[in-house]
Amino acid sequence: MQIENDLATEVIGSAIIIHRALGPGLLESAYKECLYYELIKKGLYVEKEKPLPLIYEEIKLDCGYRLDLMVENKLIVEIKAVNGLTDIHLAQVLTYLNVSGCKLALLINFNVLKVKDGIRRIIKS
Repeated sequence: MQIENDLATEVIGSAIIIHRALGPGLLESAYKECLYYELIKKGLYVEKEKPLPLIYEEIKLDCGYRLDLMVENKLIVEIKAVNGLTDIHLAQVLTYLNVSGCKLALLINFNVLKVKDGIRRIIKS
């Protein structure tokens, strides 16, 4: 879990830099592109809009979900730009963790005055 924690620290640091530069009020896609750029600059392997298959009984949907960012194949980053995070946002990320097999995810809401107040760390139990 140490690797995931280190990655989360890198992502949070980059999110803070982006939020200081841009502030709240933009679309999720703008923050996602900027975060992707910042993480790539750091030399991290990042997949954007990574398809995550959904398997239900005998049915496999190759694109059941799309993860905003997957960092080093270990950390899921879900980006929001909403008035407030809700239980459904948390449920979405928990589903991503369960389906992907990852242990840690960050749910980041950029539509806040201080981005640190918009970050939720979600650990698969």
